[in-house]
Amino acid sequence: MSHEEISRIVVIGGGQAGGYACKALRSEGYTGRLTVVADEPHDFYERPPLSKGVVTEGEPLPRLFPEASLAALALDWQRPKRATAIDRQAREVVLDDGERLPYDRLLIATGSRPRLPVAAWGEIPAVMTLRSWEDAQRLKGSLDESRRLGVIGGGWIGLEVASSARKLGLEVEVFERQSRLCERSVGAEVSGALAELHRARDVALHLGRERIALDEQEDGRVVISADGVAAEPFDLVVVGTGVEFNLELARAVGLAIEQGIVVDSGGRTSDPHIFAAGDVAQHPQLGLCLQSWAYAQNQARVVAEAMLGQDAHYDEPAWLWSDQHGVNIQILGVPHPGIRCVVRQEPQGPVFCYLDDASRLVQMVAFDQPRAIKLGKRWIAAERVLDAAQLADPDVNLMSLR
Repeated sequence: MSHEEISRIVVIGGGQAGGYACKALRSEGYTGRLTVVADEPHDFYERPPLSKGVVTEGEPLPRLFPEASLAALALDWQRPKRATAIDRQAREVVLDDGERLPYDRLLIATGSRPRLPVAAWGEIPAVMTLRSWEDAQRLKGSLDESRRLGVIGGGWIGLEVASSARKLGLEVEVFERQSRLCERSVGAEVSGALAELHRARDVALHLGRERIALDEQEDGRVVISADGVAAEPFDLVVVGTGVEFNLELARAVGLAIEQGIVVDSGGRTSDPHIFAAGDVAQHPQLGLCLQSWAYAQNQARVVAEAMLGQDAHYDEPAWLWSDQHGVNIQILGVPHPGIRCVVRQEPQGPVFCYLDDASRLVQMVAFDQPRAIKLGKRWIAAERVLDAAQLADPDVNLMSLR
């Protein structure tokens, strides 16, 4: 389909993926109506700073684009509103106020929401999750008034909140059901390094705690019991135990769904007029949903080109990062069974390389080593065979292995 036949594009979702898709659509010359349905009143913003500078320094809304750039996109905002249904036959999106938005192309970029392991926890005022700007504002206010923080979940969000709270001087304890931190996304060697980093900053870690219960006290504080052992009450509890992907709209209209919405490398769903981007769009090669700033941005740009009929393909490896206790941790690739770890210890920080049977890089995790990650991207793209002894030897310059 040529540009001329596409005059109405609707984007459901006002997050990182929706924002970068809109910017790319305009950059690629799309001049038609561009409608964004967003359930928050804010302009596009990014979420990583919410667990860091927003709660520790009171940073402002981390806008994706300056106001002038955003205005130049000439968006038809529908906010704060919710899309309640998609009518595939009529090609219309139905909003919660009854309005129907016709589309030639539709982008689903609905993101995800925090998952609470126990629904009743949501009724306790001192228990919080972190996803939105409003959540971050509430969390900042509560951290300022708290002495003790309990974190449920030893994944990336939980550890970033723990790090921010220590920076503010709170006592922090983390409770995790698995036997190690960030178990789903990194190997045991990296989990161990994360645990060392947190313990060195006086974060108490309770790992392998299978039964976790919360009890609100009369004074509003919360007691956390882990496998029957109760800790001293906490002024505040943050739950970071993963997310639910917002797939309800896609499911209701029968789009193909596995972990997320099944898309090809151009972001097309099983309906040729509907595309998906960001958290809800299953990575076309990995078959997983990635909650990653880089994926939301870069995959959305490719999808925008594909929506306009261009030959665009997304095939980048997973890449995410986390800042904890002043250390930048970058993760490239995802773990696979049967890989072996080669650890490189350098003064500025360790690099963990996970190799397959053919000595090709599958995953790299680097602490304060952004240049190693750049090399890792090249090695993965080239399927380069690596020498484990050289990788592990800090006297061998990694740049010589490119």
